[in-house]
Amino acid sequence: MRVVDAKSALSLEEARARAKVLREQIEYHNRKYYLEDNPEISDAEWDALMRDLIELERKYPELVDPASPTQRVGAPALEGFAKVVHEVPMLSLANAYSTEDLLDWDRRVRQAVGDDVRYVCELKVDGLAVALRYQDGRLVLGATRGDGSVGEDITANIRTIRNVPLELSEPVSLEVRGEAYMPKREFMRLNELREQQGEPLFANPRNAAAGSLRQLDPAVAASRRLGVIVYQLVRAEAHGCETHSQALDYVARLGLPAHRERHVCANIEDVIAYIEAWADKRHELPYATDGMVVKVDSLALQARLGATAKSPRWAIAYKYAAEQAETTLRAIELNVGRTGVVTPTAVFDPVQLAGTTVSRASLHNEDLVREKDIRVGDVIVVQKAGDIIPEVIRSLPERRTEPLPEFRMPETCPQCGSRLVRLDGEVAWRCINPDCPALLREGLIHFCSRDAMNIEGLGEQWITVLLDRGLVRTHADLYRLRKADLVQLDRMGDKLADKLLHNIQESKRNSLERLLFGLGIRHVGEKAAKTLAEHFVTIDALMSASEEDLMAVPDIGPKVAQSIRQYFDTPRVRQLIQELKDLGVNMTYLGPQKVSDGPLAGKTVVLTGVLQAADRKQATAWIEQMGGKVASSVSAKTDVLIAGDKAGSKLAKAQEILRNHPDAKLEIWDEAAFLRLVDEAGLR
Repeated sequence: MRVVDAKSALSLEEARARAKVLREQIEYHNRKYYLEDNPEISDAEWDALMRDLIELERKYPELVDPASPTQRVGAPALEGFAKVVHEVPMLSLANAYSTEDLLDWDRRVRQAVGDDVRYVCELKVDGLAVALRYQDGRLVLGATRGDGSVGEDITANIRTIRNVPLELSEPVSLEVRGEAYMPKREFMRLNELREQQGEPLFANPRNAAAGSLRQLDPAVAASRRLGVIVYQLVRAEAHGCETHSQALDYVARLGLPAHRERHVCANIEDVIAYIEAWADKRHELPYATDGMVVKVDSLALQARLGATAKSPRWAIAYKYAAEQAETTLRAIELNVGRTGVVTPTAVFDPVQLAGTTVSRASLHNEDLVREKDIRVGDVIVVQKAGDIIPEVIRSLPERRTEPLPEFRMPETCPQCGSRLVRLDGEVAWRCINPDCPALLREGLIHFCSRDAMNIEGLGEQWITVLLDRGLVRTHADLYRLRKADLVQLDRMGDKLADKLLHNIQESKRNSLERLLFGLGIRHVGEKAAKTLAEHFVTIDALMSASEEDLMAVPDIGPKVAQSIRQYFDTPRVRQLIQELKDLGVNMTYLGPQKVSDGPLAGKTVVLTGVLQAADRKQATAWIEQMGGKVASSVSAKTDVLIAGDKAGSKLAKAQEILRNHPDAKLEIWDEAAFLRLVDEAGLR
């Protein structure tokens, strides 16, 4: 495959051919990333492919296709969900809670069909059951289980899930069932964000996935990085399959995310051994699991066994017991987050849960603590929500040997002593003092973080030291630091001081969206910051926009608009923006870097292998700042291949091109050559 330039003048047929290549590349890399856990390109390279396709479809609207990966996001909000009748009912599974339950089920199966039975074990993903229907290889429907007979049409939301192919590798018509899930890391990220915003938390990944897929705005589902694991091919016999395991192999060949954590067992004893083997190991998976589904493998035997009104007789779900532990609550600490939310945290005697030692758990808010009657000194029951986040299930008041005081949130901030406030409609108490050291510390850590101003080396440790020494009191003070200030700090030598000051100065050149995200405006995440920067271009235009102007921007609703307006109406914020301006921080959206006279101007560059001095994201940024365009694969149009350590197939292909075409324009650089150019351009 080759990377194409969507900006050149093309005939419609040439554009159609190029769009086909780009779509194939994007779906190929989606499969490598989401199905095989073996990505071949960086996120930046994937983004470049998507940008090329978006630009091509913009210039040639007749090429827009429902199966194009560009159509995964951006669908209009739905007014409601249409109903979907399941031609084959989506039944729920009967549960087994013990080895004895499994043995009883096995005995009933063998009494009905004989002893020659093989079983398939599949880890039970904790998510939302969905049905996916393809017509001539194209995704035409996504639906919830509903009551088993009638579900809801959530096609627009299903289309946003990256590991669900919009088009299969063969033009077949079929329906599969699977589990839509939220990865553990995304669940934690989403709940942390909701806690910062004072919003109710999702109880577990299953609820989070269900809540995401039942959003009427597909953009919300798209932002939550869901996945699907397919566990059944409906009417598999019609596709030439004789067993359930064959059916899953078949759908995997079509490009669907078939269940990989599965095993064919000769008998129930093998089943029990497999279940036991995964009891602890399952916690290492990137998604939450709550059991093991056991199925009769033969489709003919499944048909003979049939189903009750609610459940198939040929399958059962073994549920792992939730790991809980009793411990003693020693303290309730109060933590002030970046947005000022004061969160109570339980501190208890360490216990083992889901393979790790835990001694702390968020109590979220005062209402929850009082509702559960949790008091310091209580014996409490703790577990991990979805096997991920430690939580206090309940206290055991009957175990109290003496009266214990009820918990009450203090009236003042534990960090600065300012009066706490509770906004209408929120459960959280907040500190709104802009000079609160906790707000400043968390805000500065966020400001310097990789996805914000990206001041490398200036992390939590050094921010804390700078605050403690009084060298920094506002974001602007970072840009006033001098070498003499830094070298007086413990473990800060000349070389490190020079590097930090260089990185701080480099951050002044960031595009506006990084600054907007770094400022930590409530409800303005990375995506909203980019949208606002693209729309208003300058911070002055954004600061003067009314709430109505803001709501006219795609994906900016009244809640976000009100938050932005309140933020920029604050005198201290306006003063901070002016100080940052005076110190030379860029306040303009730069857009995709277009450098016409840079050393790589007009050149197509491919990165391969591991770079020691920078990650792919940083290297890509340097190339674009020097006028180059980063491509994902080597072709006749490649000008430069930058080969780091462990370079593989891309380097081999480049060498082959040079062998077969000695006059080719392609050059191969090592990392040192690349870094020399970066340094000459003053980018590092």
